[in-house]
Amino acid sequence: MALDKVDVLIVGAGASAAAVAWGLVETRMRIVCLEQGGWPVPERFPSTERDWEIRQYTDFNTNPNDRRAPEDYPINDGDSPIKIVNFNGVGGGTVLYGGHFPRFHPSDFRVCTQDNVADDWPIDYDTLAPFYAENERMMGISGLAGDPAYPPKEAIMPPLPLGRSGETLARGFNKLGWHWWPTDSTIATQEYEGRAPCINLGLCTSGCAQGAKGSTDITYWPAAIRAGVELRTHCRVSRILCDDDGFATGAAYFDADGNEQFQPAEVVIMASNGVGTPRILLNSVSRRFPNGLANSSGLVGKNLMFHPCAYVVGTFEEEQDGFRGPHNWLASQEFYETDLSRGFVRGYTMEANRGSGPVMTALRGMMSGRIPFGEGHHEAMRRFFNHYTSLIVMAEDLPEEHNCVTLDPELTDSNGIPAPKIHYRLSENSWRILRHGTERATEALRAAGAIDVQSQLPIAGGGWHLMGTARMGTDPARSVVNEWGRSHDVKNLFIVDGSIFVTSAGVNPTSTIQALALYIADQMKQRLATLFD
Repeated sequence: MALDKVDVLIVGAGASAAAVAWGLVETRMRIVCLEQGGWPVPERFPSTERDWEIRQYTDFNTNPNDRRAPEDYPINDGDSPIKIVNFNGVGGGTVLYGGHFPRFHPSDFRVCTQDNVADDWPIDYDTLAPFYAENERMMGISGLAGDPAYPPKEAIMPPLPLGRSGETLARGFNKLGWHWWPTDSTIATQEYEGRAPCINLGLCTSGCAQGAKGSTDITYWPAAIRAGVELRTHCRVSRILCDDDGFATGAAYFDADGNEQFQPAEVVIMASNGVGTPRILLNSVSRRFPNGLANSSGLVGKNLMFHPCAYVVGTFEEEQDGFRGPHNWLASQEFYETDLSRGFVRGYTMEANRGSGPVMTALRGMMSGRIPFGEGHHEAMRRFFNHYTSLIVMAEDLPEEHNCVTLDPELTDSNGIPAPKIHYRLSENSWRILRHGTERATEALRAAGAIDVQSQLPIAGGGWHLMGTARMGTDPARSVVNEWGRSHDVKNLFIVDGSIFVTSAGVNPTSTIQALALYIADQMKQRLATLFD
């Protein structure tokens, strides 16, 4: 049975899809969203069970290649030292993220003008500022106003408590005279829009059973659905079809029973993340678009950026918070802006990170040599468990065309759709940032009183942030979408996820992804009469 044509079809139901759907509801257009996963079930989150640490390696593993849920697709990441983190389901990555919610800095939009690297964005911080603010109200952020690293911005809820670990790290930063500040976070510190406040379960990256963390399945999507948006789950999109005039006509997808369907639409919006979006576009070949949809520039899938990270752990004589409490609740941006005397361009954020549960502590301790296997194990475990905290060095990743997503010629998902293949190498600039950041994080932990410091760089499983593979710009030869998210090649195709990033900045991207989605929705509303001109 043929499906009725809808006005707007959104592919994906994560951070950007939820924001753009909500942003368009006032147009009263018929909006349908297709999501290949299902709705999260908080009652089944690991924090409700005793085996929560084991489940982080199984059904709640952040790596889809290890998780292997029916809604996942395999990713060939053998040609990358950094492995992809991905979650398929309503809410997308916001279900498993830590809730860290910084904005980009004004300088992040003009790195070419300022530092003579990469390209400037076709928009600036001031353009996105009202959409950042709107998104922060919708997601419900905690934070502390007055951070000198940023222009003035509102705090919606009080900041997350520092706790023992935060006070320890703050002591170190203060001793060195370095910037630090409680971070903006989507973790509620008080009752907010029906959400309960955080109770320090410490399992933010396994889904928040308390509902304190602002994931889009409990923020944007209920509001959008009440306003009339239709969200269909277990619908795996394989390709976007187009007509002879070069307009997208809708999406082919497999339903929950494995039957192929076609959803016609006047407008198609891609919101499937920096790997999933290029995968679908590259698979959408036709006579008019033999190299993939919207790919006349040849840049679909190119310029993949990750945020390479280092993990620096300090062990202390005094007990810390262990795994209890939200992670990423404090950060230093002392080394965020370019200083060429450091030997690299751009910079990084040092993000606080708490300890781990007993199983992860034992594993990390044995792998690092801190905890022996056998004699002396329990004594060493007592010295290490709840006695360490850490800093993550998040490096700005500059765009390079050889870092890319392609289609694997052999590997497919369960519906036969080609899997994405990742090709990625860290640049020398990234390595220098990570080495410098590791040295400074070590210095900060030592200043805070750490008796032992160990580091890992890069974090192999750190492919949390997927950016740049369908970049925004004004030149069709050097970008995939224009300055308000519309494809240069296909006038009724829009992209709103992290793939449109021009540069990666040195902070977590979700806040900016959603601000961009709201901005693009606003641009579409303003241009409804001339949307395809």
